[in-house]
Order: sequence, then structure tokens, then C-alpha cells
Amino acid sequence: MRIVAGSAKGRALAGPKPTSMHIRPTADRVRETIFNMLGQFLDGQGVLDLYAGTGALGLEALSRGAGRAVLVDQDREAQALCRENTDHLGFTAQVELLAQPVSRALEALKRRSERFDIIFADPPYAARVVETVLDGVVGAGLLAPSGMVVVEHDKREAAPDAHAGLTREDQRRFGDTLVSFYRAP
Repeated sequence: MRIVAGSAKGRALAGPKPTSMHIRPTADRVRETIFNMLGQFLDGQGVLDLYAGTGALGLEALSRGAGRAVLVDQDREAQALCRENTDHLGFTAQVELLAQPVSRALEALKRRSERFDIIFADPPYAARVVETVLDGVVGAGLLAPSGMVVVEHDKREAAPDAHAGLTREDQRRFGDTLVSFYRAP
């Protein structure tokens, strides 16, 4: 697993132990497609990475010019991987890690009146929480005007065309994985 493009292009990312059953990193090919859809360069944008795992999505965004990234994960192994990868790439000053459940992090970010241009969510496929994530993001008011929510989920979980005021603009399939792109009006 590597950073696909930008200032850290080609740099390796630490991944979960082979025995880890609860961290499923976003494949390089999937990340490359996501960023082709979002635009290659993210000039100073703010990024939120929910269920961050290794931090690959948020760190890829920083490599492509995002200004800052907030990584959220409650799993201790994931938190360690996020820290290791952030330090290894030299993005420590641009990253905040919230070591807590996504629901608590959304509330904390809401209290701070945070806004993000891009919000990634890659929850465990078994959780089937696409609509819950969209509700939480919109309910907390975290999406900047014209911002994008990118949700990675199992192909068996239907993602609505529109939900909580967001409209699905695109959807891409990679084997058992679907990536749904939602935009605020």
C-alpha cells in the first residue's frame, strides 16, 4: 500500500497485521479512482476521514495538497497505524487524530463548528451504516458548501440516490466494494 500521487507519491504506508480482521485498507486502485473523481489537487481543503483505519484516504488528500486532515477511529490498532503513517510521511502538523467512536467525534466537531470540503467514510462493511453516516455528517453540519461525502461500502448495501439533503452524484464498483459520491446542494 502506497501513496498514489502528490508530494508523498510512492511512499509506503504501514498496513494492518495479516491477522487483523477489523481493518480493511482502501486499495491503491480504489484511492486513485476516488481522487480522479475529486480532482488531482486539493488546494488547502479540509478533509475528514471517518473510520480512518490506516489513514490512507486522509493522507492521500494531504499528499495532493489538502491543508489539513482529521482522522477518526476508535480502534487502537488503527490509531497506531494512523500515527505511524502520519509521522512517516511528515504530515504530523497537518493531522489531528480523534481516538473515539465516529458518533462522538461528529458531536465534538459540531461543537467546534468545524467544516470540511471532503468527508471520507469507510466503515466496516458488516455495519451497513451508509445512511447513518450521511445523517451524522449532515446533522452535525460538518460539510462545507458544495462539499463532497465519499462513502466506501459493500456492494450488497444499497446507497440511496439522495439522503439528508445530499445527492449521490456518482457511484463506482470495485469487486465487492462500492464507492458512492454525495454532494451538498
